[in-house]
Amino acid sequence: MNYAIALMPGDGIGPEVAREAVRALDAIGRRFGHHFEFREGLVGGAAIDATGDALPEETLAIAKRADAILFGAVGGPKWDDPRARTRPEAGLLALRRSMGLFANLRPVKVAPELRDASPLKSAVIDGVDLIVVRELTGGLYFAEPKRRWDTSRGRRAVDTLKYSEQEIRRVLQVGFDLARGRRGRLASVDKANVLASSRLWREVAQEMAEQNPDVTVSHILVDACAMMLLQRPMDFDVIVTENMFGDILTDEASVLAGSMGLLPSASLGTRRIRKRGGGLFGMYEPIHGSAPDIAGRGTANPLAAISSAAMMLRLSLNLTGEADALEAAIDAALAAGYRTVDLASAGITEASARTVGTTDMADAVIERIENPERARVPRPL
Repeated sequence: MNYAIALMPGDGIGPEVAREAVRALDAIGRRFGHHFEFREGLVGGAAIDATGDALPEETLAIAKRADAILFGAVGGPKWDDPRARTRPEAGLLALRRSMGLFANLRPVKVAPELRDASPLKSAVIDGVDLIVVRELTGGLYFAEPKRRWDTSRGRRAVDTLKYSEQEIRRVLQVGFDLARGRRGRLASVDKANVLASSRLWREVAQEMAEQNPDVTVSHILVDACAMMLLQRPMDFDVIVTENMFGDILTDEASVLAGSMGLLPSASLGTRRIRKRGGGLFGMYEPIHGSAPDIAGRGTANPLAAISSAAMMLRLSLNLTGEADALEAAIDAALAAGYRTVDLASAGITEASARTVGTTDMADAVIERIENPERARVPRPL
């Protein structure tokens, strides 16, 4: 089967980790008889430099013709002028909205080999397996008015936090469906004691809880959730929350796994791809940023990007066996002691230590794709 993948490497370490994800997918294609055709588009700062626009029309057209999007990262100090007409992140936001990608899935699972990579005690993080569903196209990031202006008393700015019942309901439904296939627990996170938008969120969540009695629902204030993620992360199964809260909480949750360089994400809408048996169209990207301080050094961890490719295989292309094989190869490489610098020597003895760069880590994964007898049993999403 042939698949068209829109490749958007972006800025900083984005091209470095995206390149390794492409190599891993090519290895999966060779093993299982698929062909992945990558069509590259400019986005973010690279696109601003080339065209003046963070999301050129040509890139958007590539996305619309693709079966899925594989995304790197955008941004960097070069484009950080607050007075600039556009910023790299505007390209990512526009892509999400243009493609109708409203639900961002961010799984967090602690690999036994990486317990030492987290600053938290093993007793706290052992067995953590949760997924955060972040609403992606509403809230402060998108709602109008959004502007900045000068007054006689100084500079001012405004952002608007706005949600509709329909936006809340559709992302909560994603959470309920996920929870039903996992451990049956959903935490709806809001700030209902202060924000009118959160009070609407909670009201809709309470109504949907009554309509989904097979899922146990809890309602948690975002500040309490932030504390509980570090104190009792095992209490969580599926977390659903609004855009900005989800952005912050998932960066915090990366501490549980040991590094942001490990965590993938999927951004999904409602459109199904046209391939036979295809799943939902989506964009797949590591949750980390462009990390300009290490760009070009060959030290970035590619596993979040490669794991994002595995999510693409599973959720958009409906290639479950292929996704299992890729995730098993990642597990096997970690079990063999391969570590990028962000993981240091976590969970390995001096004798088995293998501190490697970006390409060598990907090589370790690809070797285990090509030699499946060296891969362990895959982990579930």
